[in-house]
Parts: sequence; C-alpha cells; structure tokens
Amino acid sequence: MARFLGYTLESSITTAKEYMSTGIHEPNGSPSSSIAHQLLSGLNAAQMEAVQQMDGPLLIVAGPGSGKTRVIVHRIAYLVRVMGVNPYRICAVTFTNKAAKEMKERLVRLLGTRSEHLAAGTFHALCAQILRREGQAIGLSSDFVIYDTDDQQSLIKQAFEAEEVDPKRMPTGGVHNAISGAKSQLITPEGYASRAVSQYEQMVGRIYKRYQQLLERSQAVDFDDLLLKTYILFREHPEVLEKWQNRFQYLMVDEFQDTNVAQYGLARMLAAQHNNICVVGDPDQAIYSWRHADVRNILSFQRDFPAAKVVRLEMNYRSTPYVLKAAQAVIVANQGRIEKDLIPSKSGGEPLVITEAYNEEEEAQWVVREVDRLKRDDGYKFSDCAVLYRVNAQSRAFEEACLRYGIPYRLVGATRFYQRKEVKDILCYLRLATNPQDEVSLARVINVPPRGIGQKTVDDLIRWARSLGTSTVEALQRIETDQAAPVGKGAARSALMKFAQLLKDLTESAAKLPVLEVVDLAMQRTGYKEFLLRQETGGEERWDNLQELRGIASEFAEPPSPEGLTAFLERIALVSDTDNLDEAKDGVTLITLHQAKGLEFRAVFLVGLEEGLLPHIRSMDDPHQLEEERRLCYVGMTRAQERLYLVRAFSRHIMGGSSASLPSRFLRDIPPNLWTPPEGMQKTTLTEPRPSRRAAVVETIAGKEIANKPMLNPGDHVKHGKFGMGVVVSCLPSGSDFEVTVAFKENGVKKLLYSLAPLARV
Repeated sequence: MARFLGYTLESSITTAKEYMSTGIHEPNGSPSSSIAHQLLSGLNAAQMEAVQQMDGPLLIVAGPGSGKTRVIVHRIAYLVRVMGVNPYRICAVTFTNKAAKEMKERLVRLLGTRSEHLAAGTFHALCAQILRREGQAIGLSSDFVIYDTDDQQSLIKQAFEAEEVDPKRMPTGGVHNAISGAKSQLITPEGYASRAVSQYEQMVGRIYKRYQQLLERSQAVDFDDLLLKTYILFREHPEVLEKWQNRFQYLMVDEFQDTNVAQYGLARMLAAQHNNICVVGDPDQAIYSWRHADVRNILSFQRDFPAAKVVRLEMNYRSTPYVLKAAQAVIVANQGRIEKDLIPSKSGGEPLVITEAYNEEEEAQWVVREVDRLKRDDGYKFSDCAVLYRVNAQSRAFEEACLRYGIPYRLVGATRFYQRKEVKDILCYLRLATNPQDEVSLARVINVPPRGIGQKTVDDLIRWARSLGTSTVEALQRIETDQAAPVGKGAARSALMKFAQLLKDLTESAAKLPVLEVVDLAMQRTGYKEFLLRQETGGEERWDNLQELRGIASEFAEPPSPEGLTAFLERIALVSDTDNLDEAKDGVTLITLHQAKGLEFRAVFLVGLEEGLLPHIRSMDDPHQLEEERRLCYVGMTRAQERLYLVRAFSRHIMGGSSASLPSRFLRDIPPNLWTPPEGMQKTTLTEPRPSRRAAVVETIAGKEIANKPMLNPGDHVKHGKFGMGVVVSCLPSGSDFEVTVAFKENGVKKLLYSLAPLARV
C-alpha cells in the first residue's frame, strides 16, 4: 500500500480502530481552554470565526495573502485538540504537492504524531490511494501505473494508428484535450459517443474509446482517470462510498475555485453523510478553465448548500496598500465574483512603476537593469525578484538578457527533472517491474540502451500480439517457447528473449528488495551507466541526474517492497513544475502567470501588458474568457509583497510578426495616484512609442561594463564593410567586449568582436 503524504494508508486504517474507540483529547483528558487560546492567538476576527465554525457547510472566501493555509491548519488542530475529533476522521485536500507539503508540515508542528492519521494531500493523491484499496471492485488492479502527459500523448498516437486516423487531419493535442475535458466532466467513452453530433466529435469518440482500451490493457490510468474512476467506484458501489463517508466526518477543500465537475462531485459524495464540508477559495483567482476548472462551483456553493455559513478573509498580510488598491481596481470590473475587500495589514510602500519599452529585447534589458539596481542599492537578492509573463515564449528575451549580463535565473516550466530522458528511461524500467503490462514503458526501453532490437522487430512483435489478442509484454514472454513466432530472427530473437528475462528478473526483485536496490539493479542489469558514460558529451551530467534519482529513492525505505516502489512511482507521477522550484538558488524566477499562483516575491515584474497578449487575443470575443484574463492579471499583481512593476513593449515579434501594440486595458483601470514612471521619465498614457533607449550609454550590470556604443540584439539587421548584409544571431559578453554572431546573406555565419567589427545596424 502506497503512502499518502508521509503515512501508510493501510496501516493507518488498521491502527485507527482502537484509536477511534478512545477519542482524542489533550493529556488531561478534557478540552483545554488554554489550548483553544493558543490556537486562536494571533488570528484576526474573521480567521477566528472560520477556525471555530465546526459543523455544517462553510464557505471561506479567502483573498490573496489572507492567511488561508493558517486558517485551514488551525481549524484542523482546533477540531482535534479542542473538540476531541479523531484526526483519522478528517480529510483535507488541496491542488498542489507544494501546498499539501506545507499544510502537512504545519500540522506536524501543531499536532505532532497525531497528524499522521490525517488524510491530507492533493485530490489526485487521495483518489489514487482509494483506488489502490478499492479499485478491484471496478476491475482496476492495485498495481496500476499513472501515465504522465508524455505517456498519454504516446497512447493517443497509438489510438490514432489503431483507428486509422491521420493526425494531420486531427491534431493529437486537441483530441487529448477533448478527452481530458470529457473525463473532468464525468463523461465516459460511451457517454461521449452517445452525445457526439459532428463528424469531429464522432471521431474523437472513437479515439477516446480506443485510448481507454489501451490504458486498461496496460493496467494504467491517466490523471483524469484518478478522479473519474473514483467517482464511478463510489456511484456503482455504495457500500464503498459509505465506508469512506463514515471515515471522513470533516472534509476541507482548499483552492475550491480550481475544482472541476469531477472534483466537486467527489467532494459532495464524501460530505453527503455528515454535511461537514468546508471549502476555501477565491473566485477572483480562478485562472484554470483551460484545465477544465469551473469557477461556477464556488459561485454556486451557497445555492448547493443553502445552510452554508460564509466567512470572508479580507485582511492581507502580503502586499503594500499600493499593490492591493491597484489589484482591486483591476478586478472589480468582473461580474462573476463574490464581493470582498483587500485590507492591507502593512502601511507605506512604494507606488507601482509602469513603463514602456520599444520591443521585447529592450523590455528584458530594462527589467534586468532594475533587478540589478534592486540588488545593488536596496539589498534585494535575485531570488526576491520574479518576472511573470502570459505565455512561455516570452521567456526567451529574459533568458538572453540574464545570460548576457550575468544575472542568475530559474526558469520554471523548462524540462522537468523527471522528464529528462535518462531519468524517464530508468523510471520506465521500474514501472515495468511493478506492472509488466505497461506497453508505453515497454515501447520506450525495449531497445534502450541499444540491444539489437530494431523498429521492424518491434512492429512485428506488436502485430503478433494483436493477432493473439494479448498484450505486447505477454507476446514477448511467449517467444522463447513458441518457435513459430513470426518475430525476429537470429540475434534479434535472442535479444528479445534476453530482454524478456531482464523484465522477469526486475519484477521478481521489485517484490522483495528495497526501492533503492531495485533502482540500482535496473541501472546495473540494463547497462545504463556504461551506455551514458560512452557518450561523447553530457554523459557525466546525465549520470549525475540518475544519482539524484537514487537519492530520492532512498527516502522510500518504508513501507517495504513492493508497496515502497509503488509509492515512489506514484509520488513522481503527481509532481508538478513548481514542486521542483529550487528556493535555495539565488536567481531571478522566470515563470508564467498560471504557474505563479500560490507564490510570492518581494519584487514582481509583470511584463507584456499589451492588448492581444494580456488579455490574450483568444479571449477577445468571449466575455467569460476575458474575465479570466482579468483574474490572471489580478493574480500576477497580488504576487508582489513590496514592489510591483507593470511593463509593456510598443512593438513585439512574439505573435508571429512585428507590429505596434496597444497598452493592455488593465493598465487603464489603475488610478494615476497609485503609479509612477521610472526615475527620470514623465508620466504618459502609454499609447505612443518613445525613442528606443538602445542609444549609446555606459553602465554597469552585475559587474560588466557595457561599451559606449549601440547594443545589438538577436534579429537585428546589420551591414558589415566586408561581409555585407546579415542578421544578428547573438551578442554575448566576451571578457570586456562582446562576441557578435552574424548570419551573413552572402558569406555565411561569422563570429566577430563587437569593438572591432565595422558593423552598422540597418
């Protein structure tokens, strides 16, 4: 049985029987007024009201920076330590591993070892554990694997091939999103097919059905299945639902504005018996409709639970009055919201800075200069600063500017650790060790490292498996005994049999060895270390990544095999980008607005505030989408603790061309008394371009002196006295000079020293 945020669910259930019979009280055996005073100390009036509201439905409308996590954990502690509620009877769910980890750590400080009996984690983690215990009732093996996005895309492509659908006619990404959307609304393949009207929907229905069949054949689930299958389990087996309803006397749901139909349905099911459901959220921070979240869940909560008490957390402990007033001025234009104020606990602060650059390169350079000034003059660390943008493509200019001027940075959303090839390869071997039916993992590693099994042999194996009506793995295992198998000849057939034996040995080892030893065995038996170190470049670094994986595996010494390996793989499958944010590294954070939710920084640079970018052009014709874009801007603004910079470019290439852009309508919502231009500039309406500030300057950034000449940027057209016309590829620091790489029309690519090259911008 896998772990759910640090405790083994099965052992918790075993020990809970006698634990429940005694009740939970403080050492003196009765609720303590001093304990109550301790738990309520330091809370404001609204927070205390929320903590002490025990029974019945409760809606906590929590503005940004209002201490909602503190309220949640103190409410749980109040239930346990003052009201005598058994922690085993409490469930608290949130949406990210990072938030769940923070909640668990705080509960340990308040409850000690009693926190081990709480169910506290993400929706997906909770459902995964329920399905591992109860899923056999709906035909789901307890050893199922959880496919990540890449695995799902691979399976979608297989479904396209099986249904003989040309991916050029129907993009796989769009079909994948349609299937995910259907599952989030509790629509099965059969239900989708029955509703399909257009030819496109009918085709999606066919692929959805085939995709689900492939998942089941591999004994796998995707993220959406964790929710959908749990809902189906509860609906079709009321005795299972009743067992979990009995367990969870109190249910708390954080970030409720981000729930989809399936999550809300599960919450209502679990809370139906005791009706003690507490939801915490803020409609103004609902920014995930593209992930199928439905803001109507929180907006209609009082309709669904007429007896619900509403508590508003309006005191903000994060931001200055300038930031809060500006954010409030932006968000009040939305219709779909619950009214609340943002009341600052801080005083003073600096006005917002609103500025305009000529293009995205100048925008990035200005931000980098200001970050460097904050560090040099005001004592900020680089990690105190974050650049927030609407789309990932905007990061390019900021990465280049940081590299050019020696500013360290952290790019959130880059290739995740667990998606690096060498890490994913070993994880696929481990997944096959726990679930030999995992065909996606099999296809990935059957010839990695190379073992003489070519693609034709793999294709023959797949065709033979289909003719037998069995899985690819089962067909692989039959090759040794079936001499007539039309798969592989000579060395290729021998390689297939050795690979089959390797998988068998790993499966047997996974059943009895600790997780770390299984990881080591997978690396050793596959020859993966030698494979990496034979590579000309990058082998040592990639091997270091596998050593990092070993370190993570060593944390899973308990529970024993095979449950420990299942827990290890499950934790990895549910990791998100921001879970891996290295907070110890002193670097500027480059992050999208969507990923920044839940984070905070002393200084925030919200960039790209232009019509068509923020708000995004796709939202212009949809009032609901436009409201979400406004909420996205609001979320970005309220990440700032002390300083907030709103930046736009007059001209931008990011949308596929270069043209002048209008300032974002959100800028016009901010009262003039709340903002100022950068030092030395005058306030404008930000509707006309200023002359480019790429004029000759002398300045020092992160210790590097920039020559008293115009700067060159990638994409600039230049003319050279000898080589003719060209385009700048890069312009990077080189000692006290710059190395300029130019692609010349007639003379190819040349690298030149900026101070010596006769280059002129055209």
